Formats: sequence, C-alpha cells, structure tokens
Amino acid sequence: MRHRIGMTMLRRAEKVGRKFLNPVPTAVGGPGMIFKVLPLYFKDRQEREPQQPLGPFRTDVSVYATPPASGLRVTWFGHSAMLVEIDGVRVLVDPVWDERASPWTWFGPKRFFAPTLPLEELPRLDAVLVSHDHFDHLGEATVRRLALLRPELKWVTSLGVGAILERFGVQRGQIVEMDWTETVSVTGDARAVCEITSLPARHFSGRSLWNRFETLWGSFVLRGADHTVYYGADSGWWDGFEEIGAAYGPFDLTMLEIGAFNEMWHTIHLGPDNAARAFRAMGASGLLMPVHWGLFDLALHAWRQPIERLVEVAEGLTLWVPEPGRPTEVVRGVGVRSEWWKGSCEL
Repeated sequence: MRHRIGMTMLRRAEKVGRKFLNPVPTAVGGPGMIFKVLPLYFKDRQEREPQQPLGPFRTDVSVYATPPASGLRVTWFGHSAMLVEIDGVRVLVDPVWDERASPWTWFGPKRFFAPTLPLEELPRLDAVLVSHDHFDHLGEATVRRLALLRPELKWVTSLGVGAILERFGVQRGQIVEMDWTETVSVTGDARAVCEITSLPARHFSGRSLWNRFETLWGSFVLRGADHTVYYGADSGWWDGFEEIGAAYGPFDLTMLEIGAFNEMWHTIHLGPDNAARAFRAMGASGLLMPVHWGLFDLALHAWRQPIERLVEVAEGLTLWVPEPGRPTEVVRGVGVRSEWWKGSCEL
C-alpha cells in the first residue's frame, strides 16, 4: 500500500442529524423524480429485459474443492453478487438470491436468470460483505436463509446496516459495522487473513423514500497476502477515485459499476463511460471487472447497453468479464471476455 501523503478526501463519514453525507456535494432526486421517469419508461421501447431466456447458468461447486492456483478467483453471480476467494479467504459480496430487487415479492425488477446455485450449495464462507442497504445489494430472503444455514458467519457492512441484518435473523455478535477508512480482518483457511477496508463512495442509502441516508454506503478494498481487490459498489464519479488508487492501489482487480445509469442520476451511478474514466484515474493497473449489470432492469437503457458501451470506451484497458456462475481465476495481465450476453457461451 502506498504512503498516504496529502490525502484529503478519504476520511470518516460525516452526518447532519440522522443523515450521512456524501464525500462531495451530491444532488439525489426526491419523490418528484418518478414523474420524470414514468413517461420515459412507457415511451421507451428499448430491450430492457432479455427477450429470450438466458443460460441456464450453473456453478460447478466441485471447483471449490481446489484452491485457485493464482490465489485469486471470483465467481460472479450477476449484478453485484459474487464470491471472492482471495489468498485463502472467501468473502461473499452483496448476495441477492431473491427473485426481485424490490420490497415486494410480487412486483419490482425481476431476475433475468435463476441463481446459478442454491445457497445451500455454497462452499465454506469466511465472511459476507454487504456494501449498503439497497434491495439490489441486500436481499431479505437471501439474508434470512444464510442466517439459518450459516449462523457462525461474520457479516461485514456499513454503519447502520447491522440493524437491518439483525432484523432479518443475523445474530448481532456476528455483525461488524464500518465507517469509511476503517478496516476489519477476516480469517480464512489455514490462518489466512484478508483485510477489508471501507472507503467513501458517492451514493445514498434507504429502503424507502422516508429513510434515505440514515445508513452508510461505501466502497471496499480487500487485501490478502498477495492480492488486492477494489470493489466500488455503487458510486457516481468523484475525484476521490484518484486518491483511492494512490493510497490503496495498485489493484489486481477493480470492480466498478456500469449498469442502472441515466443522466438524471449521474451523480450516484457511474455508467460505462465513467467506469472507464474512474479506472484510468485509479491508475488503470490490473484488470477492470464491470459489475451492477446483467441481472435486473433498474434503469431505462437496453439491458446489454452497459457492457456494449464499456467495450467501446475501454481502449487500452484490460477487461475481466466472466460468465455468470463460473468460478474464474484472476491471472495478472490476462483479460477475460466471455461475451455471454450475446447468447454464445455454454456452461
């Protein structure tokens, strides 16, 4: 890790009353935004959901019996859910096995494809990382099931989110909440250790219109013995990306969001163009893995548009785009372009 000299934007979160603040001034649309979005939603005729069934995608769980030869392996389950195996430690990130990213089971954005394996078949886990409380990152049914299946699991999350996890069945003693710049250690196989550090992101929180900003959101660095991964979670562009790269990089794998983007909410979501911009600002070292796409219809763009646009603007960058559900080793300098969204991959 590089020495942090003159860093000014990477600091603890601030609050006004009960509400957390973004690291830079950020306008987030209020209830009136719906009146701007609805006409566009019904007018727009883009293919926001796949017209043909995707997959089926299935995870070969036997792969987990053998540690990754490179020391780093990621299984992407769609959107921002993934299993990160880093130098002997396994961290399940933002797991959403729920049918919908919604407060309701009968209405709201529905999965494009089924989970690639049941929660019951997940391998040994050392921790679950939940970046923030939005429904596409924290699924109630998923949390409740995991809490029953793995009561011993450590849950790492942002300030205030622990109360939600506890309400869904996670024991309070298994939850660690973090402020920005705080670090927690996770122990894995054979005493392997992964340090997880929370860092600022430009986003917001809330599971209704009435409790926005009352829990914290963040991005995260996962540092093992030999590898370092950055998970940007949800964030709009801000100048802090450069400082994150300088202070905590270089990264072997940088995960940045590309989906659910629209100019009306560009301050809180990157989209593909700003994902490439952020990766370059962070030093463009290692591999760029796009996340937050390919599973839910959360915006007005065609469902393939984020990845197709990223490919267009990523000249000179090494992309790492695995097939859903396939445990894929991360090898330094070696990109992955599965092109599963074209319907050509077979699992």
